[in-house]
Amino acid sequence: MTDRLEEYRRRRDAARTPEPVPEQSPTAAGTDTDAGRFVIQQHHARSLHWDVRLEHEGVLASWAVPRGLPRDPGRNHLAVHTEDHPMEYLDFSGDIPAGEYGGGRMLIHDRGTYRCEKWRDDEVIVTLSGDRTAGRYVLFATGGRDWMVRRTDAAPPGWTPMPDLVRPMHATPAARLPRDRAAWGYELRWDGLRAMAYVSGGRLRLLSETDEDITGGYPWLRAMAEALAPTEAVLDGVLVRIDGAGRVRPVRQSTGSRVPAGAQYLIVDLLWLEGVSSVDVPYAQRRELLDGLAPAGAHWQTPPWFPGAGDEALRAGQEQDLPGVVAKRLDSVYEPGRRSRRWLSVDAV
Repeated sequence: MTDRLEEYRRRRDAARTPEPVPEQSPTAAGTDTDAGRFVIQQHHARSLHWDVRLEHEGVLASWAVPRGLPRDPGRNHLAVHTEDHPMEYLDFSGDIPAGEYGGGRMLIHDRGTYRCEKWRDDEVIVTLSGDRTAGRYVLFATGGRDWMVRRTDAAPPGWTPMPDLVRPMHATPAARLPRDRAAWGYELRWDGLRAMAYVSGGRLRLLSETDEDITGGYPWLRAMAEALAPTEAVLDGVLVRIDGAGRVRPVRQSTGSRVPAGAQYLIVDLLWLEGVSSVDVPYAQRRELLDGLAPAGAHWQTPPWFPGAGDEALRAGQEQDLPGVVAKRLDSVYEPGRRSRRWLSVDAV
């Protein structure tokens, strides 16, 4: 009988990797071809991807999915068919040493059971029932080891696809802070480049306020998308450089892996999160959602805001030599591409 784990063993040294490397060949005895267990592992290897593994004939049939399983129908994701894995991999998580095959951190993203509708050499149809993943998926071969995976049932109730474009909302210049200051929230006004970040499947798409794709000019920010994975979101923020004296200036585009000194992406709004648009949600609640997401890393952060405290915000901006503050009504929705009087830009004096 063919040893279905032969390639798995050939690629691994049991003395060097914490992965399970069983000595005996698996047996398919007692396997139910209509149902089984599955695991999805988030694999921080040379490039982030998700490993989808389905119990089948005594092993785990496996696919590496760079962007993860699609959450809404009508979208195909690449799925690379990899070697079969042992059943012990259902519970595996840990750090595979650098230099070893698949080196990097392996986390369990989800696991559960599945019902099999079809299993052929070039097509697999299953319905997954996990803690975080539920739905009917088809995997189909497209050539060589390349397959595609597609969700074929309806998206969860209320789900909306990530928008391709959300233009930034702009503030109206004002001479002074609003009189009814308690009805407003206040942010420091940053001297930088406005940029909209689209985060999906651990990948980043970054657009300027003129809709130009500037992702390639800020390679250091791609780590933010990987850190947020598997969360999908659309963020509004400002690209800046903070120098050693604490002065904030625009950050220039760069190439290669070198990060400009003091480079930061300051995230000020959240417009879509995990299938739900938030542009019609009041500003105060959007900030609560953003604070709950808590995006923070070496080169990205969510700066503080000041609900009802305009004078305090203005003083803080003056102390940091910033040009002013942006006042936003607590009940204001996000108006893409518009300049609104529900947001006011007030200069420091």
